[in-house]
Amino acid sequence: MTNKQGSKWIRPEKRLAIYLRDGMACAYCGRGIEDTDESPQLTLDHITPRSKGGSNEATNLITACVRCNSRRKDMPLRTFIGAAAPRIRRQARRSIAKHLIEARVIMDRRV
Repeated sequence: MTNKQGSKWIRPEKRLAIYLRDGMACAYCGRGIEDTDESPQLTLDHITPRSKGGSNEATNLITACVRCNSRRKDMPLRTFIGAAAPRIRRQARRSIAKHLIEARVIMDRRV
């Protein structure tokens, strides 16, 4: 379901809060963990790639499946997703505050 590779750069509860904000689905293709076919492995993608000066702030991160994240690499968002780029940027700007609280509750239950 989720990708643990490279997870040291972001706190687990922040990662989960972003996944929750994005509905536990890839922002690019829409495949989510509740799809009837094989659930996608979710990752976080930098809207502005780190190689181009992007940050690890929640407003620069979006949920992406491994397939879409790998296909995008560091190409500009508009080149990769076309006219949907503004929708992706709006989605990423939504606050994760309430989702962060929910993520902490979920993480506490796992301990």
